[in-house]
Amino acid sequence: MTRPGFTLARPGPGHQDQNQAQDTEPAGPEPLADDATVDLTAERAGVAVGEILDSLESDLVGLRPVKTRVREIAALLLVDRVRSRFGLSAGPPSLHMCFTGHPGTGKTTVALRMAELLHRLGYLHRGHVVSVTRDDLVGQYVGHTAPKTRDAINRALGGVLFIDEAYYLYRAGNERDYGQESIEILLQYMENHRADLVVIMAGYPDRMEAFFASNPGMSSRIAHHLEFPDYSLDELVAIGELMWSSATTWPAG
Repeated sequence: MTRPGFTLARPGPGHQDQNQAQDTEPAGPEPLADDATVDLTAERAGVAVGEILDSLESDLVGLRPVKTRVREIAALLLVDRVRSRFGLSAGPPSLHMCFTGHPGTGKTTVALRMAELLHRLGYLHRGHVVSVTRDDLVGQYVGHTAPKTRDAINRALGGVLFIDEAYYLYRAGNERDYGQESIEILLQYMENHRADLVVIMAGYPDRMEAFFASNPGMSSRIAHHLEFPDYSLDELVAIGELMWSSATTWPAG
């Protein structure tokens, strides 16, 4: 991403199916010259990705590993966006994520920024966030869970479904629990709606690890794992100073 451009390889002679050569088939992307280049700096500026990344730096104290990971994901998707324009992409990438960390470490805030980032890059057509917990997805009686889960997912289509404390969806050993039904519906949507839905699951690291161990199908669909570290003492002091500064400059009403 630090270089102004990169060279795109031109597909080889056997890349296209022979049927694509027929006049009745729609024309594909134009062949690329051997020395074709793309200015990634201009691409990045064109979708204003830098504004979101800068806001993460200015609005959130600490969280250096998270900020670095978000930048890496943004760089990867920016290149994929360019490749897709020239017919070099294999399809929409899996963007489902897992945020692990203790409460108050910025997971919801980063989810909001991630939704906006994916929207600007063209991977989500709305870029909103629907935040839910087990109570919003799992019903109390037979036939109650499916409509609740589908309603939450449908509200999130085009954006992000943020499931806080996702491990509560699964309660091993409880035959009367309907969480597994909700998980199965989620899995279907995560696979079949990769172009218009991103699911972000959040919770404590050890509990999320146990949840994925019990649900390998869910684990296989999570493409990105972001670990939110606890704040250091100095970072907590910095957060307090920011909160105090905001409180003292807030207009009287």
